[in-house]
Amino acid sequence: MPIESGSCASARQAKQKRKSHSLSIRRTNSSEQERAGLQRDMLEGQDSKLPSAIRNTLLELFGQIEREFENLYIENLELRREIDTLNERLAGEGQAIDGAELSKGQLKTKASHSTSQLSQKLKTTYKASTSKIVSSFKTTTSRAICQLLKEYVGHRDGIWDVSVAKTQPVVLGTASADHTALLWSIETGKCLVKYVGHVGSVNSIKFHPTEQVALTASGDQTAHIWRYIVQLPTPQPTADCNQVSGEDEVEISDKDEPDGDGEGSSDCPTVRAPLTSLKSHQGVVIAADWLVGGKQAVTASWDRTANLYDVETSELVHSLTGHDQELTHCCTHPTQRLVVTASRDTTFRLWDFRDPSIHSVNVFQGHT
Repeated sequence: MPIESGSCASARQAKQKRKSHSLSIRRTNSSEQERAGLQRDMLEGQDSKLPSAIRNTLLELFGQIEREFENLYIENLELRREIDTLNERLAGEGQAIDGAELSKGQLKTKASHSTSQLSQKLKTTYKASTSKIVSSFKTTTSRAICQLLKEYVGHRDGIWDVSVAKTQPVVLGTASADHTALLWSIETGKCLVKYVGHVGSVNSIKFHPTEQVALTASGDQTAHIWRYIVQLPTPQPTADCNQVSGEDEVEISDKDEPDGDGEGSSDCPTVRAPLTSLKSHQGVVIAADWLVGGKQAVTASWDRTANLYDVETSELVHSLTGHDQELTHCCTHPTQRLVVTASRDTTFRLWDFRDPSIHSVNVFQGHT
């Protein structure tokens, strides 16, 4: 075989390099099409329930995402080159000024010194502002000394509402899921009166503005108005409510009273029947309140309505409709004929009964 000369070998090697370089350029320029075709071929070879149009759309989206990441990677490389150039320039300036060679670590430290100073300044300012807020809370909390003064034990289920009488004698009232409402001596913690007229959970209790009368709302779809007469006991050094008697008060519940439950309430005088029962709702009555003067009462129900009643006749005066979901609460103004109702429909409404001929309503929205 003829032996190839050195010049011919070098020419052939250069030609191969140019050929491989051109191939690499063409491969780079056509990489997106090849990748898309390869991915499409791979997907076509896989079992998929997606329509071909949706699969092609997904491929195009994935391709766009990949191109975005490639652009970010290229930008990152360019930024790194610029940082290296700046570091070299800073190194030259450092040698001219200080006359000493700076190591790579020193250059990084000097280049990031201004940035770290700004960051530290921001952190210091933020900590100072937040520390002032936190210290103000700590100061307020340190002044408040909270301790348990009295515990009122007597209910056998959850307590839904607590209220205080507006007239003398001032007593505490509680409404409970155990179907009872209890009146308590605030000072001694002793149960004074037990109301057992409801056959469902007692959800609300409110006291009449001038008389010893209470208004309770219940899950039995009624609201009761009942009278009580209490005589406050003389305050004792220790609460006189630890005796458990055997009175047959458990008939109001469908379960027996466990040992130790109901202490302080089992020996209470019991009111079994209301003066008036307000019956117009078709769902749970969740709350009730007196209008100013105590001659009318308003109730709120899960049947999406609120009712205004005449107390003396028990007649329905107005049915307040408009809420789209169950009502959750109602309350009245202490000196004006105004009623507020709240609902699960994320709104509350202000009902105005100051003009006897008309009543208006304002709807307040904002909660979600």
